Amino acid sequence: MSDAEEIPLEETEEDGEAETEEEEENPNYYEEVENMQQESKEDDAEAHRGGESGHSLPSERAGSPSTQFDLLDLELISSEEPGRRQPSGELVKKADQMPHGEQRRERRHAEPGKGKRKQKRVSYVAEEKEKEFQPKASTAKDSLVSTTTEDILFQKDDSANVYPLTMTWIFGWNSSLPVYYLRDATQTVLLYASAHTGVLYSVLRNSQHHLQGHPNVISCLCVSEDRRWIATADKGPDCLIIIWDSLTGIPVHTIFDSCPEGNGIRAIAITQDAKYLATISDAEIQKVCIWRWTLAVETPACTLDLPKEYGFQNYFAFNPKNNKELVSNSKTQTIYYLWYEEQDILTHSAPVLTEKTFNKLVGKFSQSVFHLNLTQMLSATMEGKLVVWDVHRPPPSASTSLGLPYLKPCKLVHLQKEGITVLTTVDNYIVTGDIKGNIKFYDYTLSIVNWYSHLKLSAIRTLSFSKISATPPTEKSNYPPDYTLKGGPFVTRNLIIGTSDAAVYHLTADGTKLEKLFVEPKDTICAISCHPYQPLIAIGSFCGMIKVWDYEKKRYLFSRVFEKGLGVQSLTYNPEGAILGAGFTEGTVYILDAMSLENELPKPFKYSRTSVTLISFSHDSQYMASADVNFTVAVYMIKVKNGQRVWEYLARLRSHRQSIRSLLFGVRLDSNQPRLLSLGKDQLLIEYNLLKSHRDHLEVLDIHRTDQCSHPTCMIWYPPLTKECFLLVSNSGYKVKLFNATTKMCRKTLLGPVYGSPIEQLQILPVKTAVELQKRYVVFINRDKVGLQILPVDGNPHKTAAVVCHPNGVAGMALSYDGRYAFTAGGQDRSVMQWEINLSALDAAVSLGGEDLTPFYDLVSGGREGKFYRELEDYFYYSQLRSQGIDTMETRKVSEHICLSELPLVMRAVGFYPSEEEIEDMFNEIKFSEYVDTGEIIDKINLPNFLKMYLNHRPPFGNTMDTIKKSFDILGYTNSDGEKVIQREDFLKLLLTKGEHMTEEEMSDCFATLLGLHPEGWKSEPTTSAVTGSEMCYEGELPDEISAEIFATEILGLTISPDCRQDPMAGDAGRSV
Repeated sequence: MSDAEEIPLEETEEDGEAETEEEEENPNYYEEVENMQQESKEDDAEAHRGGESGHSLPSERAGSPSTQFDLLDLELISSEEPGRRQPSGELVKKADQMPHGEQRRERRHAEPGKGKRKQKRVSYVAEEKEKEFQPKASTAKDSLVSTTTEDILFQKDDSANVYPLTMTWIFGWNSSLPVYYLRDATQTVLLYASAHTGVLYSVLRNSQHHLQGHPNVISCLCVSEDRRWIATADKGPDCLIIIWDSLTGIPVHTIFDSCPEGNGIRAIAITQDAKYLATISDAEIQKVCIWRWTLAVETPACTLDLPKEYGFQNYFAFNPKNNKELVSNSKTQTIYYLWYEEQDILTHSAPVLTEKTFNKLVGKFSQSVFHLNLTQMLSATMEGKLVVWDVHRPPPSASTSLGLPYLKPCKLVHLQKEGITVLTTVDNYIVTGDIKGNIKFYDYTLSIVNWYSHLKLSAIRTLSFSKISATPPTEKSNYPPDYTLKGGPFVTRNLIIGTSDAAVYHLTADGTKLEKLFVEPKDTICAISCHPYQPLIAIGSFCGMIKVWDYEKKRYLFSRVFEKGLGVQSLTYNPEGAILGAGFTEGTVYILDAMSLENELPKPFKYSRTSVTLISFSHDSQYMASADVNFTVAVYMIKVKNGQRVWEYLARLRSHRQSIRSLLFGVRLDSNQPRLLSLGKDQLLIEYNLLKSHRDHLEVLDIHRTDQCSHPTCMIWYPPLTKECFLLVSNSGYKVKLFNATTKMCRKTLLGPVYGSPIEQLQILPVKTAVELQKRYVVFINRDKVGLQILPVDGNPHKTAAVVCHPNGVAGMALSYDGRYAFTAGGQDRSVMQWEINLSALDAAVSLGGEDLTPFYDLVSGGREGKFYRELEDYFYYSQLRSQGIDTMETRKVSEHICLSELPLVMRAVGFYPSEEEIEDMFNEIKFSEYVDTGEIIDKINLPNFLKMYLNHRPPFGNTMDTIKKSFDILGYTNSDGEKVIQREDFLKLLLTKGEHMTEEEMSDCFATLLGLHPEGWKSEPTTSAVTGSEMCYEGELPDEISAEIFATEILGLTISPDCRQDPMAGDAGRSV
């Protein structure tokens, strides 16, 4: 059956029939259950320790005894359905760790079945009722959700880690979203969001449990009244809504395709009995949906489109006493909803409120709730006022045709001077939090009962009260008095406070004890750096905070907050770990003591007007270099003055034309002197002469260009796995290149990790023992993933694994000194994630991928037995015949090699058209492949090495139409049809004068071949080429205006694929040209 079909559980499982029989044998069954539930409500602590009713899943219709224990159909993956989607974080990581070829095949196989997900559903009704009638001993049929206790969530998991990268901790949280108070019986447990992960944090245990499964950053979350069920939603492509069990961390239901337009969810709410879920989308035309999630359906029960005039509704809540009523608000509009469940119709009322309504300024709305008297609603404003709304409901028996509910503004109450940021209710109180950090309690008449104004907090963002009712006052209680005429003790629950400066506090109502739980950066985090020999990580934020953690003990150590306007952009420890270099957004460079974060200099360096993006130290800590947004490199050095070592500015140079991607110190091979190199997006690799540099003059030693079309993204020193010393440079074309560290000659071009975006940063994984030096690894990040790769780089896709870490973008990376952990900074998501590295898991994946050429065969269409590889063999051996002469009568000499001069011809024959520079790089790669070891220059290549070279050098996605169109957009003009074209005369001139320009003879031969004037192909047999007046042919054959499509199809004769990511030149037609 499809996901949307609602079939009674009794009809879907044979166990359901048995349950009905058991119910008939025990007519008092539901009465006993209700008694147990009542006892559970009276004693919350007992319910936490494992009361049966406390662990039951929410029913669909509470008023119907026949469905009192209708439970969720949990979505499970059976062994028969290995390809179905599930929200677990492990599945996401598994997908990211797939080899490139397997990922493409997986997408192709999954595409036809998209939208027809067959899901196996397992009912837990039988298990739950069987538990009631049988001994409490757990059986194999018991689900973890129904049998768990609170302690299972944070029990230490000693099971072996099977993934190369596993998230172990998250520093920071999304302070724009609420933080919830989940448990307060024996331990304080909080729920908050960080990037695409929900975090359950135990304060007493100092432990985290991560709710992983979202592909995008979590945009909203909510919890049920009993804190058992958590709902999270994200915003972006393939957005998900996931409902979790808070006691086990298990995802019990996932809603796919909740927003087909791909915008995601903006607000979410859950009813007090946890049976229904409501969402508001983030589209321009917002959609309100109500979900019967306990039925595990994929379609909403009802929907409602909101007009744009209502503004973006960003706050959403159910009526705690009536789960058919809801309220939402934007900054300018409050909306009341009433759900007619029988007809699945959602009606609403949204009266327009202006200053003329009350003849007073109302202000922007922040949050709205239902009044304690249930006949009114309240909306708080940023002017410190409350709008009181009268809710006019139709009679319960009336249908939608007889009358609709409507909302009417009643009065405007000016509660306080400060803007109200939070509005909620607890017990018999209406509670507000404001921009001054005050928390105030009002009764149902809006008379103030008590307030906390002495806490000295920043603006309140969220208030979450404990689910455990306050202890009645006794003689030993220390409750503060209320400020009513009665003057009795003010009794309320403990609460969690979240503030605008990303701080979280715990307030004990009995005695009003305020405890600061944590304070995290409230702004973008780009700067992270690990200490070179201690388990310390420094985290810097645009808010001016530098915070140092012990990442093994997960303990905050010390921090420093700089004055306003100083945002931390970059951080780097020096090799000794004694000082910390810090670059700031306004161009300042600080040198700080690593253990106290105090200034090492009387004044910081201020030689830049823009953000300092990179800081690097030399191996002996004698030099420090920085790079800024203005493409400038600055160098500082230590000098001895009056017997003391002090840092001084040396020189700076605007050496690049585009952003500087890497700034790297090294050591000269012939001495211990440091060397400095910079790599820019302008494709320039520049080395500086530090010995000849002096005050205000930075000497350039040499300049080399690294790429022709792509731009470089980062650069590192390649570890000494060979006798030759290399620089490893990655580029935007998904390639990594090895350059000789001395001559800067490109010695190898290899296929890098292909995980959706090019590599942004690389770092060699540190080792601690000599044995580990024999096998090295590199950690990389791209736009949204962190990955691991085995060295040496050879293009084998099985040697890499990656996992999504920050969906909105990774801003930085750092590695622990012992190579056990990788850290990623999320930029705007204000989080830093710690990843445990498991090298054996990656080694196992490599062994499973096969040896020798087996992994490379999977990268070509059809594998080794496919048509492409057979054609490649034919071209390879035909090239041997061609080099010996087509018409020769001498004995043929067949070998396993072809000479280098034939290599570009075979490359073109199989659909890869390298430039002259790329051909030169391929020649050098082959010629000097054994030179360091044997001193010999190689002038031939065999088929296995040719296949590797083809796979490593070809564009990973081919020369797509997208690439061709971009070229025409730059070189062409817009004609009368609105199409980018190039005039025929200009086209021929460009071929002769621009880029790797052709000679007249080369161009004539090319066009003669393309236009069919060479029967044997381009220069195949010079004696057959008797074409004259080729320019006259151009006039007759080439159109006056040449577009990208004409160039690709009519001139080059290529087959254009509608998919821009598919290689149009890899088709049979393309290879036959």
